[in-house]
Amino acid sequence: MGKSQAEVARMLGVNPKTIGRWERGFTSFPPYLGDALKSQLVHEQMIGDFTFIDLFAGIGGTRLGFESVGGQCIFTAEWDKFARKTYIENFGIDEDHQLVGDVTNINASDVPDHDVLLAGFPCQPFSIAGVSKKNSLGRPHGFDDETQGTLFFDVARIIGEKRPRAFMLENVRNLVSHDKGRTFQVITRTLSEKLGYHFFFKVLDASPFVPQGRKRIIMVGFNHDNFAKAPHFDFNRLSAPGPKPTMRSILHPEDGSEVEEPPYTSGKRGKVIENYTLTPRLWDYLQNYAIKHRQAGNGFGFGLVGPDDVARTLSARYYKDGSEVLVSRGKGKIPRRLTPRECARLMGFPDNFRIPVSDTQAYRQFGNSVVVPLISSVAELMLPFVDQGRNKPASGMLEARVARPDLEFPTAIGA
Repeated sequence: MGKSQAEVARMLGVNPKTIGRWERGFTSFPPYLGDALKSQLVHEQMIGDFTFIDLFAGIGGTRLGFESVGGQCIFTAEWDKFARKTYIENFGIDEDHQLVGDVTNINASDVPDHDVLLAGFPCQPFSIAGVSKKNSLGRPHGFDDETQGTLFFDVARIIGEKRPRAFMLENVRNLVSHDKGRTFQVITRTLSEKLGYHFFFKVLDASPFVPQGRKRIIMVGFNHDNFAKAPHFDFNRLSAPGPKPTMRSILHPEDGSEVEEPPYTSGKRGKVIENYTLTPRLWDYLQNYAIKHRQAGNGFGFGLVGPDDVARTLSARYYKDGSEVLVSRGKGKIPRRLTPRECARLMGFPDNFRIPVSDTQAYRQFGNSVVVPLISSVAELMLPFVDQGRNKPASGMLEARVARPDLEFPTAIGA
């Protein structure tokens, strides 16, 4: 690659001696770092091939995915102050890039022109857990949730004004079936009929890329004016790495092959600190809770994993008790939570991704994030269609849109 050990070490956030041990075969090369290294090298070679904006950006997982195929982020929107802290720590902000807060306060005409729009609009109004909780509290969900559910229409508003060559939206898989499919019908009609984009969607599982079962819907659209071949886009061509990874690829090895990373690991062997081991009281509670629901015929309980297993979906509630992914420490021993670094790896973030927030906030951030290598593969699949449309003028779709009053976007499904 024309890189020294020191340069590769800096790119991956590891000790140069670790690179030497990998090269000599003394220790195994973690598979998740392969994707990180590839992404970084591609990023160096291709940065700026196309521009994109990142709405509801979280901590930048979607940005990393599209930068890995040569994109340049020129505008970001994220309202959560803790997510913004992590985002700025890792990407910085300069005169060529604006970071704003609430999307609802953005004037679409003020958004810079861009090739691709990216948005992971809030999923809580549509998620299985979110809908169940709001039903139990008698609260609205979906598009009837005015605080979050209507944010899709802000995305549509910006797409309609700026006419990007393509977009990619991400949400929970329950979006397809929410409200007996009516919610997704509104989204489909808005993007394809009202805005005039070739629209594609598929529920994708991240388990070929990271060791967790995590299904999310990915929605992709291409501007009719610029993409004559867009109907040939096919999610089935999505490329994935070889064998499915297991938890061994993301867990701290605790054998000295990984440099210690306070406050998560310590000592020459890089042992996970005891703070991540559950208290005896919490462990007893989780076991009794699992027995109670198992006897009632429910599937609730904790998820215990070892190095050769695949985890359940990491959620934003992981900070509460860690029950969905508990790491076995051996027979008769109390299990532990994942460290925030392991959570980052479980979502496909490279080890040089900085975590400047508390464990509670880190768990929330990674649980809400996208799986980076999955997004990279989607971006790679979209790239030929984005390139195809470059340097071609719009054909008047914008003028036609402005002249049509039916393209005003509602604030709720019944509006």
